[in-house]
Amino acid sequence: MEPEKVLRINELTRISRERELTGAEQAERAALRQQYLCEFRQSVQQTLENTSVREPDGTLRPLQKKDGLAEPGPGDPQ
Repeated sequence: MEPEKVLRINELTRISRERELTGAEQAERAALRQQYLCEFRQSVQQTLENTSVREPDGTLRPLQKKDGLAEPGPGDPQ
């Protein structure tokens, strides 16, 4: 996410502590937060996909998902 957008999220949060946000400001903050979370989740997913585990015998194997984990929600990367 661009640094300007993160600064805008922070600015809107600061404003919300001083006064109530307008409907447009609330919608803007919600959209920016959603975009931030989506990009954060994608970044973590990429990191995990590129992670390998070294076995005691020295071999590397890709990290695998454990059974029973929650399915991705709306807006989450597949």
